Amino acid sequence: MRKRILLVPDGMADEPQAALGGRTPLEAASTPCMDGLARGGVVGLVQTVPAGMAAGSDVANLAVLGYDPAAVFSGRSPLEAASIGVALGSDDVSYRCNLVTVTDGVMKDHTAGSISGDDARRCVAALQATLGGGPFEFHAGVSYRNLLVWRGGELVPCTPPHDILDRPVAGYLPGTAAGQAGSAAAAALVALQRRADEVLAVVRPGTSVWFWGEGRAPRMSRWSDLYGLSGAVVGAVDLVRGIGRLAGLDVIDVPGATGDLDTDYGAKARAVVAALDDHDFVWVHVEAPDEASHMGDLRAKVRAIERVDAEVLAPIMSSPAWPAAMVLPDHQTTLATRTHADPPVPFVISEPLPGSGGGGAMTFGESDAAATGLVVASGAELMRLFLEATG
Repeated sequence: MRKRILLVPDGMADEPQAALGGRTPLEAASTPCMDGLARGGVVGLVQTVPAGMAAGSDVANLAVLGYDPAAVFSGRSPLEAASIGVALGSDDVSYRCNLVTVTDGVMKDHTAGSISGDDARRCVAALQATLGGGPFEFHAGVSYRNLLVWRGGELVPCTPPHDILDRPVAGYLPGTAAGQAGSAAAAALVALQRRADEVLAVVRPGTSVWFWGEGRAPRMSRWSDLYGLSGAVVGAVDLVRGIGRLAGLDVIDVPGATGDLDTDYGAKARAVVAALDDHDFVWVHVEAPDEASHMGDLRAKVRAIERVDAEVLAPIMSSPAWPAAMVLPDHQTTLATRTHADPPVPFVISEPLPGSGGGGAMTFGESDAAATGLVVASGAELMRLFLEATG
């Protein structure tokens, strides 16, 4: 049986940039390996974010893995709870607990300056020691991405911090944007967030917390039951690892994988090649392009895309495993807005579709993908096409 990989450079898709002569970062980047797949396979667009759902990495990564987000998604943070082994009861609610930088009441950085793992764990430990116990629990994740569990709690609509960069936070406190600021549950979260900021003012001055990604424990079918293949996931961020665990994929630990621009791209490639020895399918996720977009850093985004091509995809495709491949971003993350968007994103499959060579392109990018005229309605349909084309 042919081995298969799914490579997801998070947030790689974007809009044309004047500084790049009207090209997108993907189109401007040097990506000879992706372009080679385009010439030999099939290229098109896929709608990864269902209508009516927010363009988050949670929803979009479920889609590219071949699930229907509308059927299985119950919130972002429960996926991350699964990654770090935190069990949620039927009455429990979890929230992402970002470590952020708020200056003069304005959200300046949703990563607290790309806080190190050691500093983040120290912050979370102080939060748990001071505010934990009773219904609230603080759990450390990766860098700025941490977790709050409210045992027997309530769902309060919250706003992702990367959606309000350079905006005053007062209008986006828990429950506020959804018109629920007056509820007891929202008031409890706002009070907890303020107390947490007081704790961190002593532990790491300038660092605050932000709650979002609310949800309850999801129910998902195993990926192997859906598609009949054994699988593994290589990724650094808790969201992706959590989806992998809930999907029954083997989660591969990769030293040096950070979920940021400084990740060890080559280590991820080596981990994928090793995992292909005893798995039919490996999903590899690279967060760096998304992080560059949230920073508004055009040069860093182009460079991250080039490193994905040269240091992740090329070594995998030249390995003895010689896998079939599908490459696509989970969603668009625009440099202009520094946040996610929901237009269809480009994909490339390394093999032609059965019975047809249609959909091929000379290069891999948004314009060439649109020019093929091939538009796939959902991630689940795209996964079916990929498995059919490479079976």
